[in-house]
Parts: sequence; structure tokens; C-alpha cells
Amino acid sequence: MTQRIAVLLAAGVSPASAWAYLEPGDPYPGGEESRPPTSGLAFASNLLSNLASNRASKSKSKSKSWSTPPPQPSPASRIIRAAADAGRRGDNIADAVAVEARALGGQIGAAWLGLAAAWQVATQAGAPLAGCLRQLASSFRQLGELHADLAVALAGPSATARMVAFLPVVGVLFGSLLGFNTLQTLFLTAPGWACLAVGTALMLAADQWNRRLVHSARARDPTPGLELDLTAIAMTGGGSVDRARALVDTAAQRFALHRADSAATIDRVLALSVRAGVPAAELLRSEADQLRRQARSDGQHRAATLAVTLMIPLGVCVLPAFMLIGVLPLLMTVLSSTVLVF
Repeated sequence: MTQRIAVLLAAGVSPASAWAYLEPGDPYPGGEESRPPTSGLAFASNLLSNLASNRASKSKSKSKSWSTPPPQPSPASRIIRAAADAGRRGDNIADAVAVEARALGGQIGAAWLGLAAAWQVATQAGAPLAGCLRQLASSFRQLGELHADLAVALAGPSATARMVAFLPVVGVLFGSLLGFNTLQTLFLTAPGWACLAVGTALMLAADQWNRRLVHSARARDPTPGLELDLTAIAMTGGGSVDRARALVDTAAQRFALHRADSAATIDRVLALSVRAGVPAAELLRSEADQLRRQARSDGQHRAATLAVTLMIPLGVCVLPAFMLIGVLPLLMTVLSSTVLVF
């Protein structure tokens, strides 16, 4: 989406109109009054077609009253529509995007907030929007690849954590299939109640433990390197370093960006730029790329470690719960039936 906006802006489309062209459906939702003027023949043709369509829709309105409601727009469509409406009204586009992005939440919401911050910084710094958004689109592609790789790496351990949760139930069903009344022993005897209570507590503890392990392995920073990209955008506008950093600080607070230790990294890059006498913007972008590569490597390492650490709750909680719920009632049933036989 960011790449499309950059292409439209580079082609000469105004920032306010670019969002309207991305909006699904008619980019002129105000009707014929909001469209550019046309020739008399085209106007008459449009008028006749509108009258015919209105007449047809009125004749079919009663027969379609029972039809299902139209599908809800996607989150991206809502954000684009909000930005397009803000552009038509002359309001702040970045704020309109941020309102919808906060309601969306998650990694996708964080990416939209990053786009809103970049739009705000570039507008205030006087930087070219097309070039800045084109570079930001490359950063977002790297972030998307990072999160996709991490999701693939976590898929196996997460599936393992969900699968082992059914082991006690499998044990109970296995005993029933063998012809032993393990359910009666488990639910209608005092030892069975004790096994069920302790086993359930262990399974709940294992579930919480697994959730925490999987959560700790996920990406800690949804947008690594974004603040460095924003600083590079602000520097592209030609302002001073202090003004660029002030704009980025204001945008980071306004759009609630995850900052981590970006300030120290920016200080080091700017100091290197001064010592070497090279433009700071390119150094900031290269450092942001390095942060994203490091985040991908760290995520893959955490996912590989998770496959091993998930064995801890399996051995401490799940297997004892399996013994208490699936195996011990079966043994008690077998022993009781053996005693009754003798």
C-alpha cells in the first residue's frame, strides 16, 4: 500500500487525492457533483444511465429486502477511506490513519501507525513524500518478511504445545476402548476425583506455561529500525539535526511508536556522520536495515530455542497429568476388577 501511494505521488497526484484513488469503489463518493465537469453529451448519457439504474433498483428493492447484508470492509479499506475523507475535508491525514490504526492494533496496526508517523514527519520537515514513502515501503517489506519468517518458525512449536494438551483425554479414551470403565473410576470415586483435580491443575499450569513461552519467543519490537527511518526522512527535508530529532520525538509520542534503545543508536550514527563527513540519512537507513536483519536472526534463534524449552512443561506438567488422568484410573479399574474376580 505504501508503495502504491509513493507511485501515485511520484506521478504528480496530490497527497489528498492519492488516498481517494486507493479507496475501493468510486474515488468520487460524493456523486456526480464531486466529479470533474464533462461534456454535454457525456452528461446527458450519465444522467439517463443514472435514472435507469435508480428505477431498476427501486423496482427490485422489495424483492431483495431479505438478502444478506453487504460484507464489512477490511481494516485496510477502513483506514484508506478515513484518510481519503480527511484529505477531502482538508484535515490531518496522519491523524485519521492513526485513529483507525489504534483501533486495529497488533502488528498491522503498528505498521499503519509507522506510516502515519512517516507522513507527519515528511510533511512537517518538507521532505519529498514520494521518495520517502518509496524507501519506507522497502522497510515495511522487510518487516513483513521478518514477521512471516518468525510465524513459520513458531508454527511447529506452537502446534506441539497444543497437541500435547490432549494427551490425558487420549489416555481416558484409550482405557474406555479397551473395555475398562475408567470414566466411572475417574468421576465417581474419591481417588478418581483426586486424580482429576490434580491432573486438571497440572494441565492448566502447562497451558499457561506454554503460552508464556510462545509469547516470549515472538517479536519484541513490531517495527525495528522505524525511528531511524523517520530520522532519515526528517533529515531529507534539509533541516538541522536538532529539528529532525524533535520532529521524530514528537511523532513517536503522538503515534505511540515502540522506541526501544533507538535514541542511543541514532546518537552513534550521527556522531559517525559528523566524523566522516558523510550524509546522515543513508547511514541511518543502513543501520535500520541492520536492525531488521538482527531482529530476524534473533527471532529465528528464539523459535529454535522454543522447540527445546517446550519440553520442560511437557515433562513437569503434561506427562504427570497424563499419568493421573489417563493411566492411574485405568490401573485402579484393572486392580478393582481383579480383586472382584478373586
